Amino acid sequence: MTVIKDRQEWDDVLDFWFPEGRFLDVDEQTHHAHWRWRMQGGADAQIIAQFSDLTRNAAGGNLDHWAQDPHGRLALIILLDQFSRSVWRDDARAFAQDPHALSLATEGLSNGHYAALEAPWFQVVHGLPLGHCEGPDHLERLDRLIRLRENIAATAPRHLGPIYSALADQARAVRKLIAAFGRHPHRNEILNRISSAAEEAYIAEGQFPHMKAFR
Repeated sequence: MTVIKDRQEWDDVLDFWFPEGRFLDVDEQTHHAHWRWRMQGGADAQIIAQFSDLTRNAAGGNLDHWAQDPHGRLALIILLDQFSRSVWRDDARAFAQDPHALSLATEGLSNGHYAALEAPWFQVVHGLPLGHCEGPDHLERLDRLIRLRENIAATAPRHLGPIYSALADQARAVRKLIAAFGRHPHRNEILNRISSAAEEAYIAEGQFPHMKAFR
């Protein structure tokens, strides 16, 4: 007998953000293209059209009950850490949800929800707030993120290993950035922060780790 899983209220978010689904036999080139789509802002228009209201609900704390389930927690992290950046692009509100997303990610790492996620792409996205949220423990969180991504790369299907090794390298690049500046300088203008001379030079180069990935 085939067991049909009841559809959950967060499944629309997961189905949209992970066209790969949950099966590990995804083609490498297709998977690479999905990552490029996720990481280079290619989904902005669709996110704004389909998920603006849901993102606002998440930002308002109205969907916190999703975090009772590992996949609901993941979907909530996506809304707060990813979709917020599309809905409020070039506005300080894009980053206002980062502490909430970080709290969800950290709790999920300690309560078994992260380990319960069956696909490496799920686990990568669950861990994003560790690197995205600025704060005094940022370097320690990035060290943890690097270890998580190294483990993902080591345990992912062999044909997908290079993709996840590259994501571990990206986390290392972000760590160097935070070690140098203590924050993400490319956000300074949006957050009305004054850039140092070194930050201005870095911003002028435009070699941001999050923009270099999967180009």
